Order: sequence, then structure tokens, then C-alpha cells
Amino acid sequence: MPRELDTKDRAILRHLLENGRLTTAELADRVGLSASPCWQRVRRLEAEGFIDGYAARVDMEQLGLRELAIVEVTLDRHDDETLEAFGQALADIPEVLEVYLTTGDYDYMIKVAVDGTRGYEEFLRSKLYKVKGIRHSRSSFVLRRLKSQQAFVPD
Repeated sequence: MPRELDTKDRAILRHLLENGRLTTAELADRVGLSASPCWQRVRRLEAEGFIDGYAARVDMEQLGLRELAIVEVTLDRHDDETLEAFGQALADIPEVLEVYLTTGDYDYMIKVAVDGTRGYEEFLRSKLYKVKGIRHSRSSFVLRRLKSQQAFVPD
């Protein structure tokens, strides 16, 4: 069980979620600490796994990947070997941004970035449908993203 976070720790996490490039001085100012204790808290949050990395948010449209598709996939079999192989195959496909093993009618939900419907067809034919074990898939294109966030910090 992870330790309880106090209000300062939660504030640090919220501000870093908003802008991971804040300097220690800027972050300290926003959460009401001096720089040294703030830095120590950030390091502790990293060491304890509350912060597991930092990344830039890239505009996929600027890279020519103008469409997002959500693909639901059902597998033929559900043994450990099949699930492991399928998960590894998806991890090796660059267009696959996120993969979720789910409950319900489909085994997986996959978020894919492509360049339009032709790019999506190419992705299906040359990549996804080459992965063994797929029984059925269903796709939906994202019309508009209404909200996107990596995580949230509960009160």
C-alpha cells in the first residue's frame, strides 16, 4: 500500500501534470515551499514511484498523423502465451499509441494514430492483420478529442 500523500505532495503532482518543465524554483513558488524542500519532495515522489517519468506532448497532426482510430479486438484464444504474444506484437507497432486489455465483448481496445483512411487501411493490412490470433475487430474513428490528460491527482 503506497503511503498517504499530504497536500503539498498532491499540489506538486498537480503542477507537474500541468507542466513538467517547471523549474524547482517555479514549482516551489506555486506550492508554497522553498526550493530545497520542494526538490527533496519531487525526488522522493520519483523514488517512490508516484512520478514514473517525464515526456513531451507531441502534436500528431504536425507529424502528418491526422486521424486517431479506436480498434476493438477479440482473440481466438485467451491462454497466457497468446495474450503475451499479442501484447508484444502491438508494443512493436509504432502507430499503436495505447493498448488496453478489457472486459466485455472485446478483449482489447487499441488507440492508433494514422494518416487518414488510406493510412488506416495500410496499418490494418500490413501490420495489425499480420498479428496472429485475431478473430474479430471493430474500428471507430475519433471525430474530435474532448479531453486528454495523462492522469489526475485525487484529493
